[in-house]
Amino acid sequence: MKEVKIETTLQVYEDIKDLPKGIQNLMQTAIEARENAYAPYSKFNVGAALLLDNSIEVIGSNQENASFPSGLCAERTAIYYAGAKYPKAKILKMAITASSQNQVTDKPIPPCGACRQAIAEYEIKQDQPIEIYFMGVSGKVVKSSSLANLLPLVFDSSVL
Repeated sequence: MKEVKIETTLQVYEDIKDLPKGIQNLMQTAIEARENAYAPYSKFNVGAALLLDNSIEVIGSNQENASFPSGLCAERTAIYYAGAKYPKAKILKMAITASSQNQVTDKPIPPCGACRQAIAEYEIKQDQPIEIYFMGVSGKVVKSSSLANLLPLVFDSSVL
C-alpha cells in the first residue's frame, strides 16, 4: 500500500474590500444576482457571476422547484448560460455569494459537489483554469486559482 497526500492552496481575503477592484465588481454583480434567486424551499439564496474572455459578465441565481431535483444552482445556471450563449468564450473568473434567510452567512460558502463537477467540465473543455471566489453575505472571501483545488480527483471524459 502507498499513501498519497493531496494538498490544496487557497487565498483568503478578510473582506470584499480587500479584493482587487475588478473582482470586487464581479462579486457585486454576484450579490445582485443573488437577489434574484428563487429559493422558497431552502431559503438559501445564491448568486454567481462569470467573467468571460470576451469581457462579458454572465450571471446566475439558484432557481428551485417543488420537484426538488428540477431546480438548478446559481453556478450551473451561469455556466450553462455562458456555454449556450457564448460557446467559444472561456470562463476566466467566477464569483459566488450565498445567503440564508434562516441564519447569518458570514463564512465563505463554496460550490456544491454538482457545481464543482460542472465547473470542472468547463475547465477541462477550455484547457484553462477558472479563478473561483466565494463568500457568504459578509466576512472572508476565499479564492481558488482553479477548480482542481476544490475537486482534486475529478471525474472526466477520459474514463468513459
